[in-house]
Amino acid sequence: MKVIQLHHKNNTTLIKRAAKGKRDAQHTLYEVHAPKMLSVCRYYIKDMQNAESVMLKGFFKAFTNLKSFKNNGSFEGWLRRIMVRESISFLRQEKHVEFSVEDEIIHQVHYNNVDSQIEVAQIQHIIDKLPEGYKMVFVMYAIEGYKHQEIAEILNISLGTSKSQLFKARQMLQKKIKDINTTSYGTN
Repeated sequence: MKVIQLHHKNNTTLIKRAAKGKRDAQHTLYEVHAPKMLSVCRYYIKDMQNAESVMLKGFFKAFTNLKSFKNNGSFEGWLRRIMVRESISFLRQEKHVEFSVEDEIIHQVHYNNVDSQIEVAQIQHIIDKLPEGYKMVFVMYAIEGYKHQEIAEILNISLGTSKSQLFKARQMLQKKIKDINTTSYGTN
């Protein structure tokens, strides 16, 4: 894939042209943003073919609604939010999402004290093994940067459930990483 450098002025012009239905502009926007957007979808969806399908659906939705983009923030951020919502919608349709309802809000400071030399692919594999509810909240919070209130609204869950899911996801991840490190260093 070739790398296309876009300057702010060119990006704005490109977005305006794409909003008018100009296929070459849409294609250029797709080429520039598709790799990152596929990564976003892949955070949520284990199967690469499904992640690609969701990404394509997200681009279709973005191009259909491009006139609603007002240049108030970055185009990439706007597109990223579409991809997150499309991924969540896909998982809901597939009925892969379950949240354990928690009455108790966990107020514990959580530090990452795991020292690890794990590869990125291994980390993605470990995240993929999380229950879907844990995974979704973890990715939205730790990777996408959403706040618990936003997560709760998007996923239609309580604030406490969002915090609890994140806490449990982190616990599971740390345990799995510790297990891998123990096995890797031969201290098992």
